[in-house]
Amino acid sequence: MNTTDFDRRLIELGIELPAPAAPSFSYVPTLISGNQLFISGQLGFWKGQLLHKGKLGGAASLDDGKTAARLCGLNVLAHVHQACGGTLNRVVRCLRMTGFVSTVPDCYDHATAMNGCSELMHEVFGEQGRHTRATVGVASLAFDAVVEVDAIFEITPATALP
Repeated sequence: MNTTDFDRRLIELGIELPAPAAPSFSYVPTLISGNQLFISGQLGFWKGQLLHKGKLGGAASLDDGKTAARLCGLNVLAHVHQACGGTLNRVVRCLRMTGFVSTVPDCYDHATAMNGCSELMHEVFGEQGRHTRATVGVASLAFDAVVEVDAIFEITPATALP
């Protein structure tokens, strides 16, 4: 069982979570199966605006890619928070993240850009934020986003909380 107060950790880090975005297409943003929470792909929206567009290695710099990945991570966390009843304290650990990075054909910085999201998970959850990961370069993403991230978390049952 988790004994770390991740909600307090957010405050200590000065991290504000955005409102969870409603799906733009035909899917659900979260799904709980057993003790796993699946988060659908999240883009780098902040307050309703996609902040980084284009392709890594083209219009988007590596710093843009890392920032976009961090924003995707914040949106992932917003959905975790909502799906867990308004808390991150049900998180046991971040299990898996998949990053999709829109790139020009000769750009090979996908994994470095995705570090923006992975580092956020470590900041918030400590060692419980270390996860398995895949990062894939793609030709394009919805809304011309630079990065999209989906995730899987292990969570405690809702009845396990005090």
